[in-house]
Amino acid sequence: MMGTRRHPSRRKWRRILGDYVFLSPQLILYLVFTIIPFFVAVPILFTDRLTFFDNTVDYVGLANFKQILVEGSTTAKDFWPALERTVRFTVLNYVMVYVFGLTLALLMYQVGFRGGFFTIIYLPMMLSGLATGFIATMLFSRSTGTVNLLLLELGWIQNPIDLKLPTGTTVLLPILVGWRYAGFNLAIFLSGLVSIPTETIEASIMDGASYWQRLIKVYFPQMVPSFIIATIFCLIGSFGIFDELVAMGAMYGNQQALFLSILFFRYGFSQGRLALGMTLAMEVGIPLVILGVLLQRLQKRLQY
Repeated sequence: MMGTRRHPSRRKWRRILGDYVFLSPQLILYLVFTIIPFFVAVPILFTDRLTFFDNTVDYVGLANFKQILVEGSTTAKDFWPALERTVRFTVLNYVMVYVFGLTLALLMYQVGFRGGFFTIIYLPMMLSGLATGFIATMLFSRSTGTVNLLLLELGWIQNPIDLKLPTGTTVLLPILVGWRYAGFNLAIFLSGLVSIPTETIEASIMDGASYWQRLIKVYFPQMVPSFIIATIFCLIGSFGIFDELVAMGAMYGNQQALFLSILFFRYGFSQGRLALGMTLAMEVGIPLVILGVLLQRLQKRLQY
């Protein structure tokens, strides 16, 4: 005998409808600014479109994709160095995620949550990336930069630090971005710490485990989902960094600040090579999306 099929109650339908109403603004923005532009851009990848208003568009097949692989081509000369700078920055930025975010999260977890302390750490997030980049430019100006003058006065450096040299984007930019997003990463790691059952921590203390032993064998294994979330956001932020690079002169001759995001913008809007710029962005974006989805699936599996 088949049981009667139960239909959702009216109260449950109202709750479901309320959830969709709550999510609809973000969902609409995501569709308008992400999904729809993606499908609009796909046909352009196989054309020679120069601008959005180009009326003489021809089908070129896979020519845009092949230009990256042609050794010595202008596109390859721009793309591969920009990719190298972006990957190098991503690795160092990922280190800063833990240097700033995890360290502060562990400190707050040990001494207790302090609202004022958390607010101070989170304040740099209120600044725009452009403002943060200009702050770094002023602090490290060769002639008037406060940090350069202080380091020279202390005798720690012989020559002023120049943001247009590889040191600027290799060392200073990850520190700058790590400082700006310290509060954001602090929240991610702190949520992982507070989700650890207190019984586990108390049992390790009763067994005589030191703080470092608890950190390695108790805290970190149970924080893996938080680590994966931080990794996903770091990848998105590192490959999408733009404003800070503009402030550091990426548009005005600073080749060390020529990352992939700047290259895509130049091709698409400054040099009139829209189809090629979209192709480069797609070739980089699709692997990142796949990697992000795989990391998210891993995070869910480990969490649940």
